[in-house]
Amino acid sequence: VLRLLEAQLQEQRREHEEEMEAMRNQMDLMQEELENQQQAFLQTLQLSPEVQVELGLQQEITRLTNENLDLKELLEKLEKNEKKLKKQLKIYMKKVQDFEASETVVPVERTPHKQNMQVAVQRKEKGFQGMLEYYKEDEPLLIRNLIT
Repeated sequence: VLRLLEAQLQEQRREHEEEMEAMRNQMDLMQEELENQQQAFLQTLQLSPEVQVELGLQQEITRLTNENLDLKELLEKLEKNEKKLKKQLKIYMKKVQDFEASETVVPVERTPHKQNMQVAVQRKEKGFQGMLEYYKEDEPLLIRNLIT
């Protein structure tokens, strides 16, 4: 047990040292970046106001260009997703139409289990009274179901 605990402790120490090294490297990189930014800022302060404005505008243009590219990538991804979803919708609509068509082909007498299911549904809907709300495009389906 002691050896196992000792091995676990050594493993944790090793992982901790690796994390610390990674953090030190990241901190060094950030310090270098900060120094570069400070130098650029000091150089900018030494320039004339017109040049400072021009550099500010160039930086803003660069930032907006990068943001625009990111948004274009997002737009392309969303358009691909939209096309994919439209294809799936068409497939499901076709399946629903096929299913509805197959229900109209099969006579009601041959499917007693469907009558039982309809009775169960009628019991669930028993509490509803009054007007029926539906979409205009669902009217033929509603009429067909009322008739059957």
